[in-house]
Amino acid sequence: MSIKNVLKEIVENVDGALGAIVMGYDGIPLDEYITEASPIDLQVLSVEYATVLKEIKKAVVVLGSGTMEEIAINTDVSRVIIRVLDDDLFVILAILNDGNYGKGRYVLRQQSTRILEILQ
Repeated sequence: MSIKNVLKEIVENVDGALGAIVMGYDGIPLDEYITEASPIDLQVLSVEYATVLKEIKKAVVVLGSGTMEEIAINTDVSRVIIRVLDDDLFVILAILNDGNYGKGRYVLRQQSTRILEILQ
C-alpha cells in the first residue's frame, strides 16, 4: 500500500475531511490526498504551518516538556490536526469546522503507524 492510499483512506473515513498531507519540516510534501471540493489551498496551508511547527518543536525542546505528538489549529473555517511522525516528518489532516474532529484525531493517530511502516 502507498502513502497516498493511506491518506485517501484517512480522508474518506472522516466526515468533513478536506485532505491529508505528509510533509517534512522543510515544507516539502512527501505525498498528499486532497479532495476536489476543498475550499482551502491545503498545499499553501501546509507549507505555512510547517514553518510554525518548526518553531513550536524548538520551543518544546528548549522547555524540556517532552516529545511533541500532536497540534491542532482551529479556525472558523477549518480544523487542522498535525500529527508528528518522526524527527523529520509530520502528517496534516484538514477538516471542515463542522466535520468530525474527534474521529479525525483518532483515525490520524491510528494511521500514522501505517505511514511509518510504509516509510521503513
